[in-house]
This record gives sequence, C-alpha cells and structure tokens, in this order.
Amino acid sequence: MNRATRTAGLGGLLGAIALAAFGAQAVEPPLRERAQAFVRPQGIPHPADNAGSGARIELGRTLFFDPRLSASGTVSCGTCHNPAFDWGDGLALGVGHGMKQLERRTPTILNLAWGEAFFWDGRATSLEEQALGPIQAQGEMNMPLEKLVEKLGSIAEYAPLFEAAYPGESISARTVAKALAAFERTVVSGEAPFDRWVEGDEHALDAAALRGFDLFTGKAQCATCHQGWRFTDDSFYDIGIEGNDLGRGALLPDVEVTRHAFKTPTLRNVDRRAPYMHNGSEPDLEAVIALYDRGGRVKRPSLSPEIKPLGLSDDEKHDLLAFLRTLTSSTPPAALPMMPR
Repeated sequence: MNRATRTAGLGGLLGAIALAAFGAQAVEPPLRERAQAFVRPQGIPHPADNAGSGARIELGRTLFFDPRLSASGTVSCGTCHNPAFDWGDGLALGVGHGMKQLERRTPTILNLAWGEAFFWDGRATSLEEQALGPIQAQGEMNMPLEKLVEKLGSIAEYAPLFEAAYPGESISARTVAKALAAFERTVVSGEAPFDRWVEGDEHALDAAALRGFDLFTGKAQCATCHQGWRFTDDSFYDIGIEGNDLGRGALLPDVEVTRHAFKTPTLRNVDRRAPYMHNGSEPDLEAVIALYDRGGRVKRPSLSPEIKPLGLSDDEKHDLLAFLRTLTSSTPPAALPMMPR
C-alpha cells in the first residue's frame, strides 16, 4: 500500500481514491522531485577547531596506515579499513589484537565527515572521539594512549610532521585524534551514475534502476532511514536480526526501542561491501532485500515499526538491486604514505 493511503481520516480516503484512479505516480512526487533529497553537497565540512589543511591530512594519512599505532606493531587503522575493500575489510566479523575475532563487522569510513554518530552503536559523537577508540581498545589495536605518545615521540621524523600540522602543539593523544579525523574526512565516495542522473543526465540510469529508485523512495520504504546523499539518517534501528548483541541498547538500557538497534549504514558503494549488517549475517544484497521484504526474522518489542513485510515481487527486487548498484562510484587507488623513521 502506498504511504499516502495510510493517513487516517479524509486525507487518507482522498489519497486512496487518487491512487485507484490515477496510480501511484499521482500521489507520490515525481522521481525528479524525490531525487532532490539526495543531491551531493559541495565541499567537505571540518570543525572550527580542526580545520582541514594539507599538513593535517597528510599527517593523518601517515598515522592511519602506520602499524606502529598498535601494540603488536602489525595492525594499522588501514588494516581493517582497507581502501581495497571500500574502506572495510571484507570479513563478516572484524579481527583484532592477537587475530581474535571481534563481535561486529568492520564498518566503512566512507563519507564520515557528515556523520553525526560513530560506531555501530553511536557511542562516539565526533570523528576525533572515534579515532582513538580502536587504538586503545584491548580487543582491537590494544595500544594504551600514553604508550602511543611515547612511541610516536621516539620516531624522529614524526616531530616535524606534527609541528607542520599543529604548530606549537606537542605530540599527544589529542593531536593524533585530530590528525586521524582530518584525514578520515577526506575519504569521500566519488560521483556515481545516480549522481549524474540527479544532475540531469537522462542516460545515466536505465529503466530497471529508475523503477528501483521509485521503489526505494516508495513501496519499499528504504528512504525512510536511508536518507540524504549518503543514504543514512545516522539513527539506530532493530531490524529483526538474530543475536544477543544489544547494540545501542547497551548504552541506553532503560530505552526499550534501542535494544538490538544499530546505526543505519551508508549505501554508497554498497555493492562492494559484502557481507552486510552489524554481524555480517547477510551474504549479499539479494539476502538483504529478502530480509527487509519479509519484515525481519525476529519479532520482539524493540523491533522498529518501519520493519514489516513489503510484498515485493521478484521483478521489484531485481529493480531495487539495479538501483542500489547505481550508487557505486569509480574511485582512484588510495595513495599510501612513506612511513616516518
């Protein structure tokens, strides 16, 4: 049923009449009008206290790929957030210190400059706060921050890099976090076929993808949560996946709706990041679409009200998949830095 027909009262009745008489396009805004909610922004936002600069971004890039930020000296941020895997790791569950499997899948760091909450459970509210989490986590890089600062201070060629990036500030956990965040804000997905269509290129999407976009913003209700040009609302939902992980509910134990709730992931370059979900439980996009079509697999009080059977046909699922693939951009190889000595 179209969203317009679910409004109670006279408005809902009129919507139902219009739908019956003229079809869904009479009630839903035209595709071009709906596309305006997904226009790419101009420029990358940086906070006032950590404005982007070449020196800061280069320092952050160097730190990001330096395995010496881990206790073992073998794991860098780039080990798990590998550009070759679209800034993830291609695994169902991440692998941390001592090659131990983690409880959650590694999320991509694409387009986090516009983010409002970080990690699957949203426990960090800025990229600067997020940057230090995996470094000091015992299960991940296992590097106490005081030892990190000591180690970086012992590498002679780091001192001029920090001075160029943050003049007058010492090598510290704070400047490490700021530099990593400055670099991560530059990890932005490129222009995709969907963007070219939004900008007016009528040949950028084929008929199946256009039908898929119609479904995405209509019957399939994907755009309820996958909003804006990044295709995420940075909010948290229980979508009916098995498991005991409470997600955001562990941070807000008194709020039932947060139990088993995880952050809406971006859909940019999504077809390059299998498997899917916070626990890697869905092997491919076909499985993801099937999960949403059935309304989740686990019914519990915290299940988001948005999660309910959709009644998609096989052809509609195919069209939806065709649209999702138009969100993938061609990205040049990442430039890897020389490590300071």
